[in-house]
Amino acid sequence: MNNPQPSGADNVRPLRPELADTFANAWTADRLMAAEFPEPRWAVPGIFSEGVNVLAGPPKVGKSWMSLGLALSVAAGGQALESIDVQPGPVLYLALEDTPRRLQTRMGKLLGGKPAPPGLTLATESPALPAGGDQAIAGWLERHRDARMVVLDVFAKIRGVPPAGMSAYDADYAAVSRAKRIADHYGVAMVLVHHVRKMGAEDFLAEVSGTNGIAGAADAVLVLKRGRNQADGVLNVTGRDVDEAEYALSFQATTGSWQLLDGPASDHTLNDTRATILRYVRENPGLGPKAIAEATRLPHENVKKTCQRLAKEGHLHVTSGRYRIPSTAEASGGATDHEVSPTSPLSPNLF
Repeated sequence: MNNPQPSGADNVRPLRPELADTFANAWTADRLMAAEFPEPRWAVPGIFSEGVNVLAGPPKVGKSWMSLGLALSVAAGGQALESIDVQPGPVLYLALEDTPRRLQTRMGKLLGGKPAPPGLTLATESPALPAGGDQAIAGWLERHRDARMVVLDVFAKIRGVPPAGMSAYDADYAAVSRAKRIADHYGVAMVLVHHVRKMGAEDFLAEVSGTNGIAGAADAVLVLKRGRNQADGVLNVTGRDVDEAEYALSFQATTGSWQLLDGPASDHTLNDTRATILRYVRENPGLGPKAIAEATRLPHENVKKTCQRLAKEGHLHVTSGRYRIPSTAEASGGATDHEVSPTSPLSPNLF
């Protein structure tokens, strides 16, 4: 009688014996749930946490003013964005598109007569990360173990050239991962100042220049856009340790500083959003929210909800999901899906 053949599991042997204990120290679910971990270290509570934070925005939107202002605030302690209390700690700022003279001018404006914090180290040159830049940053962090933030402005100047044959996605992921290894090892918030695509997108994450590898490798992504109405900027934030949020900001031209505005961003942008939609629909009737959003570069979900609200209030007429400005007869009570309020502040003829 033939002996039964061993099962497939019985035949499995480690192909490389030295890897047999790779998971010997892995967590069991009960041990992991019983473990106590320190809370993430925040450079700017609620916005910039330890790990890699990609701060993206279009050219000349004010990313460098914001980055330098945050670096000064964190190095000195006090308040960031004129409203968020921050703990003081050393900051390394690599201003790779600036000169010492320009940095001095900007800091003088931001400080407004206050003394410059000695905890802020500024450099205008650095090797690329793969060419020793990562070791240089790590060396500074070794000498400043209580550091809270490192700013790379801009990331494109220090990321380095990808290896030949590597896909664009893998190259982007590897470049951010190199920065992330430093941030994770030292428990510091590393801010990579970056650009957005020329074309807008429904999801602000898709606006980050490059492939999805950049957003995928980062711990948090922040996109600064030009604001509308009372706001000069809108900061969209999402990440692993930060709650997804949208903040309205005001840029103070006299001081070069960004100020966080009270309340949700919609409180500071909605009025102009409504006006933009009404103007566009008047010139391009019969379109749905997606087409309106793409043309106006407003967030699709915001356009969808605003169109519904405008239709309910009588400022727009909707048929099969497509919008147009109501006729005079419709606005005065004729055949329309919605009644218009005679006291509404946004008359259909206003735009």
